Amino acid sequence: MTTAAPLVRRRLERGIAVLTLDSPHNRNALSTGLLKELTDALDEAAEDREVRALVLTHEGSTFCSGADLTEGRVRKGPRQLVALLKRIAALPKPVVARVDGHVRAGGLGLLAACDIAVAGAKATFAFTESRLGLAPAVASVPVLARGDRRAAARYFLTGETFTAAEAVRIGLVSAPLEELDGILDGLRAASPQGLAAAKELTAQPLMERLANEGPLLARRSARLFGSADAAEGMRAFLERRDPPWAL
Repeated sequence: MTTAAPLVRRRLERGIAVLTLDSPHNRNALSTGLLKELTDALDEAAEDREVRALVLTHEGSTFCSGADLTEGRVRKGPRQLVALLKRIAALPKPVVARVDGHVRAGGLGLLAACDIAVAGAKATFAFTESRLGLAPAVASVPVLARGDRRAAARYFLTGETFTAAEAVRIGLVSAPLEELDGILDGLRAASPQGLAAAKELTAQPLMERLANEGPLLARRSARLFGSADAAEGMRAFLERRDPPWAL
């Protein structure tokens, strides 16, 4: 009996746990399996005394495309995403997102939950939910906690694609990819206690918002996923055609 290949690969590089999303066949979508493996990898890194910080990166041209629309349990996804975002925010070690590909929908929530995010020239970003009859409900919590609310209103509503430079401008990304080595050197130079205490200061507002708003937004997202508009929007997406409301 063959063992399925992992959806999240792990390696240790001089005190940095590198977690690589390795499900390129579905653009690293947040499937049930990937969510579980990523949560397990975060828990393992949290307990490992050799790990000073984490880097979350990706295999293939997409960092994360959001919900796995091919799964029959897609309506349970929002609640699972809330749990994952809480885990990242509560982790006593900083998490750095390294992106050099596309980020879509719920993948932007995953990105924004990380303490630091860097993006390369190949990175593109879009909140595509409105075009599917949905909304970035759960993802909005870390995105609005980190970034520019006026810019978020534009991109939530229009679903436009924007660049890494724009993501830096609006606060969704911390810095260009070429600054990653300096960031990691800084994390390696800090004490574990110092990192945990500093992260607690910066992540506290996000943790409070996830606790207060996460369950409500997960239920709202599940209702949207169960709507007729969303069913047609997801069908159109999977069939690579425009939905009937597109003008």
